[in-house]
Amino acid sequence: MSMKRTLFVVVAILVVAALFAFASPKNNPADAKDAVATITQMENDAVKADLAGDSSFYRNNYADNWTGGTSFGTWDTKQSLLRDMNDTDKNSTKSEDIKDLNVRVYSNTAIATYTTTYDSMRHGEHVARTILSTDTFIKQNGAWKQVSSHSSEAAK
Repeated sequence: MSMKRTLFVVVAILVVAALFAFASPKNNPADAKDAVATITQMENDAVKADLAGDSSFYRNNYADNWTGGTSFGTWDTKQSLLRDMNDTDKNSTKSEDIKDLNVRVYSNTAIATYTTTYDSMRHGEHVARTILSTDTFIKQNGAWKQVSSHSSEAAK
């Protein structure tokens, strides 16, 4: 290949790369603000769902392959969570409070961190504690879905 042709190919590659860089989606501050508001509302609605024993919130807002690491050292799936919520004889929430909620948005992914204090029945046993949680959300087909959660008991 001649030197002119090689130079032409290199310049063409650089031009195409630059066009892709300018055409790629950018984080829009208004979109990020809307995402923070939406996820903040979702986190607060989850507390309301827990208090009401409303499993439909989780059915509608969690990804089908959602997993949660609990502060009890176990893994939950969306299916096991729904099953537990529907067994109201052994699982219910008497009180729950969320605080220090912080939502960070990265394009179509968001991370929410917060502290929750609750008093509930879990698998027939009374549990009252404060936990630290991190929830991961993705935006698919225009809707935010929670895909993962992890909690640990807060230091006393």
